[in-house]
Amino acid sequence: MNPIRLAKSWVSYRRTMNELRGLSNQALSDIGLTRHDIRSIAARSFR
Repeated sequence: MNPIRLAKSWVSYRRTMNELRGLSNQALSDIGLTRHDIRSIAARSFR
């Protein structure tokens, strides 16, 4: 993976983590997620 693509993927990962962490437990539950799921969901954007 080239450095530019790696940097863009990292930014996407961090953005996803921050957005999901900002949701309440109820909002996460409404979309079928738990706090435990956040890291694995965000990791998908890093691949």
